Amino acid sequence: MFEPFILRAVAAGVGVALIAGMIGCFVVWRRMAYFGDSLAHSALLGVALGLAVGFSTNLGTVLVCSLFALLLLFLQQQKVLATDTLLGILAHAALSIGMVTISFLKQRVDLQSYLFGDILTVTSNELLWIYMGGAVVIVLMALNWSSLVLMTIHEDIAKAENVNTLFTQFLLMLLMTIVVAVSIRTVGILLITSMLIIPAAAARQLVRSPESMAIMASIIGINSVLIGILGSIEFDTPSGPSIVVAATSLFAVVFIISAITQKRG
Repeated sequence: MFEPFILRAVAAGVGVALIAGMIGCFVVWRRMAYFGDSLAHSALLGVALGLAVGFSTNLGTVLVCSLFALLLLFLQQQKVLATDTLLGILAHAALSIGMVTISFLKQRVDLQSYLFGDILTVTSNELLWIYMGGAVVIVLMALNWSSLVLMTIHEDIAKAENVNTLFTQFLLMLLMTIVVAVSIRTVGILLITSMLIIPAAAARQLVRSPESMAIMASIIGINSVLIGILGSIEFDTPSGPSIVVAATSLFAVVFIISAITQKRG
């Protein structure tokens, strides 16, 4: 249990769960699950870009996902198509282009580790990316917390309080981009959204204030990671899906307890 690769996996999982829980609250409040899923799909193009050019896949993911968010905002302003339609087009186009690009690469790529994650193979360099990205997310959230919450409650009220809603909306997308970028090796591109949604949805059953929900979501996410890693090692199961199964199980327990408590009340 104290092998270096296990300690790195735990450290990586805790770092990702901490920021994913906080950002996940806004994903749940603003009903941005589909955007999160689309953003994660576009991450594969960022991975392909990083591998093709020869720099960090994390940096490639941040660049591509940021462009994805900017393009989405621009197209939304044009009001040509509905947002869900735009998300579907951009996400599947980016995913497909990423897959085609990877197929042209001469180097061998473990595509499954990017799609479903492999937290037990996290390197020290990737761990550094997780905590550097996490620090940026936490600082930006702390500095803009009131604006983010106010915009989530009602955009018109936020505008009346002189909040730049367009900037704040892009900031939230940027923070989600960073979370996606550093989470790829933990739970994988196809499962990243689950770490944003499930812990936050579970926390919503237990607390009511925004700050408490963010803290509780991070705690539930961290416990999901620890249980998932233990289960993956014990039963030799894929690490990413094991973490998601653990998160889902915790959500089910919280949901049942909450339902029983409300019924008695």
